[in-house]
Amino acid sequence: MTTSESNDSRAAVDGEIGILARRRIEAGIIAPIYKEMCGQIGVEKAEAILDAAIRQAAIKAGQAFAAKTPGGTTLRTFQELQDLWTQDDALVIEVTKATDVEFHYNVKRCRYAETYREMGLGHIGHLLSCNRDGVFCTGYDPRITLERSQTVMEGASHCDFKYRFHADAQGRGE
Repeated sequence: MTTSESNDSRAAVDGEIGILARRRIEAGIIAPIYKEMCGQIGVEKAEAILDAAIRQAAIKAGQAFAAKTPGGTTLRTFQELQDLWTQDDALVIEVTKATDVEFHYNVKRCRYAETYREMGLGHIGHLLSCNRDGVFCTGYDPRITLERSQTVMEGASHCDFKYRFHADAQGRGE
């Protein structure tokens, strides 16, 4: 890969702030709104609204990153976005497989979970972050799917991410 090609493939990442910083800012805005919704309509409805809104925002964010990806999206271009999620030591990950069709890794430390707990929002951290993961990749490229059985956010020792690229499915790629 030439330097020019490398720079082109990272276009979606350039100029973006790290996701941990972004999530902290968002959580500070969401927290009082969520608290008010809980008081007025109850926890269950407030969480359902928060979940739906954040999932929709994640799909749109995925689509926005895809639009900034020169030459179309692939699992490899998706893997390059990981830098935004790990920036500022936000995640300690162990990549176990990284190919054109599979991207597997385990999260050993999650500062997202730590941050939400510090902010008193640990009970909704899965709504603020984890639930975004599967739909973000769908927004980025519908050919990418996520399988995950556990998260640090919900008390597991690690998160087990398994992304797969289904080349035969319709998507945004070349």
